[in-house]
Amino acid sequence: MIPKVVSWKKDTVQDLVDLLKSGDTIAIIDIHGVPAGAMLGMRASLRSDMQIQVAKKRLMSIAWERVGFEDSNLNELFQGAIQPALVSSSTLNSFKLYDELKKTEAGRAAKEGDVAPHQIVVEKMDTGMPPGPIVGELNSVGIPAKIMGGSVQIQKRTVVLEEGDVFEGDMGMMLSKIGINPIVTGLRLCGTLEDGTVFAPSTLAIDYEQFETDLISYAAGAFTLACNITWYTSQTMPTILAKASREAMAVAMEAAIATADTMPHLVGRAHSGALAVAGQLDSDALDEELANMLGAAASAAASVASTSESTSEAPTEAAEEEEEEEEESFGGLGDLFG
Repeated sequence: MIPKVVSWKKDTVQDLVDLLKSGDTIAIIDIHGVPAGAMLGMRASLRSDMQIQVAKKRLMSIAWERVGFEDSNLNELFQGAIQPALVSSSTLNSFKLYDELKKTEAGRAAKEGDVAPHQIVVEKMDTGMPPGPIVGELNSVGIPAKIMGGSVQIQKRTVVLEEGDVFEGDMGMMLSKIGINPIVTGLRLCGTLEDGTVFAPSTLAIDYEQFETDLISYAAGAFTLACNITWYTSQTMPTILAKASREAMAVAMEAAIATADTMPHLVGRAHSGALAVAGQLDSDALDEELANMLGAAASAAASVASTSESTSEAPTEAAEEEEEEEEESFGGLGDLFG
């Protein structure tokens, strides 16, 4: 006798088939540990960008085969999923889907029997809690605590659990009291399928700010290299030409080649050299014009020196006035608080 398939299972499989065909990005998420009320709110907030349907793994596999997807991809997506749900999106790619689902995650206190998702470390710190029974409670679960300066302080950095260890007794509650809530609840992405490629969550977790910084750094390095090896492009040509122009000017100046561009510099250099030589001569050997030029140069130098001195002294005076104002203001605060 052929067993009769329950009608709701057929309907569920058909719904899953329609879901798989409706989007370009397919994903499996794990909803284990998410309260029903929170789940309803999350689905409502994400409804505009994705469709989510909870079903048994067997029914998902049947729908997956009917659509023509490879079984190996689904098995890969199922890894780590305790209570899976199928997600489909026609507007979000894998990276944007990961970002949206990541927003639903939040930490909660660990309960007895929970598994540590990663190494749990308690750093040396001042908890800010007043003295009380909490000191003995922390020490009872292996967290060295002591009262110092009127508050409870953790004495040293302590690894309380390794990844995969099970929480026992009051460990989770004690960690929560010092601000450590290691169990993440939310719609945890197990993986996505897009254009036949499976993306793991670790691949989709991108620090976009660091990525932008790295991209700018790589582009700057490539541009510098291209200019140094004289690689001609529309971007490098202005810099390469400017560099060539500066180098050509330097060579022309050293070789004293007279051109419309070099003549003002060559004349200025010759004039400065002439004044330097004239400054070494006795005043009787100078004509009136040259003596006036030397006097003007000396006056200009003295003026620049006095301006520099006054500029350097001004901040000092301003700083002294500022210090006096600060002393007065601090005196007023002292009077206010006694």
